Amino acid sequence: MKQQTLAMAEDQNASFEQHRKPTRRDVFLDTMHKIVPWKELCAIIEPHYPKRGNGRPPIGLERMLRIHFIQHWFNLADFACEEALYDSVSLRRFVGIDLGCESVPDATTMLKFRHLLEQHKLAEQLFTEVGRVLSSSGMSLKTGTIVDATIIAAPSSTKNSEKQRDPEMRQTRKGKQWYFGMKLHIGVDSQSGLTHSAVVTSANVHDKHPLPKLLHGREKRVYGDSAYASQKNLILSKAPGAKDFTNQRTRKSGEIDEVERGKNRNKSKIRARVEHVFAVVKRLWGFSKVRYCGLAKNAARAFTALALANIYLSRRHLLVQVRP
Repeated sequence: MKQQTLAMAEDQNASFEQHRKPTRRDVFLDTMHKIVPWKELCAIIEPHYPKRGNGRPPIGLERMLRIHFIQHWFNLADFACEEALYDSVSLRRFVGIDLGCESVPDATTMLKFRHLLEQHKLAEQLFTEVGRVLSSSGMSLKTGTIVDATIIAAPSSTKNSEKQRDPEMRQTRKGKQWYFGMKLHIGVDSQSGLTHSAVVTSANVHDKHPLPKLLHGREKRVYGDSAYASQKNLILSKAPGAKDFTNQRTRKSGEIDEVERGKNRNKSKIRARVEHVFAVVKRLWGFSKVRYCGLAKNAARAFTALALANIYLSRRHLLVQVRP
């Protein structure tokens, strides 16, 4: 039996704080502890993770993965995450850190773990593995896909050591407003609302260009906003049996086609489900602005955020399966 330290007893509130109420953070972390497929995700990273040898033994893989996910869930940079772990009992309990006999992994260790995932493109594999696990649990792909894109802002200031903006980011115009950054294109299942494909580009790439990469090929219907209008041939190139249910432009010769407008309204009742994914990624996870330079690093963050969003959106289904 493992000896319990005073720090561990305090973290577990043993014999203390009898009237403490679980916070929303406690409930969220407990849910994620139960439903995230830790074993399967660790198996993706394990071949590339440092092994024990003559040097300093590496920190446990699952522990580092839990810290990495905490950074996404609470939008924490490396140093901020290190301080949050020292400060928060609930975060330490989730990660499994006992301050009585060990310290929190420092910010450099978190940085190296993230670079490991980026170097081997493991974030995309984690996203794919989460999709496979959800599919095997009954959340299979249906016959429709919703496609959409959102802009992730990047700093446009040139007040830095290079005196220039990020060369891989671009600017684009939406309405009468100009934006600088990148675009996250996703394909979402029209029934479950889960993301099954994603592409990251600079912001000046039109929404229609990554369209074939967002389809799995077995669709019967494809939904999208008016940016995907008149792209039937592009849809058929990847999904031959799909029907074009994208919103069409309603203004013709200066007049509004009320019939087409009504059709768009009906399509949008289904198409709106894609916004739930963006709400989780950009509002809950805080990925409305890039944190790193270049598309590759931010793409890794995007794929991890989408994988975690799929788990979060299917949490009720997964909780039913894990109950004894």
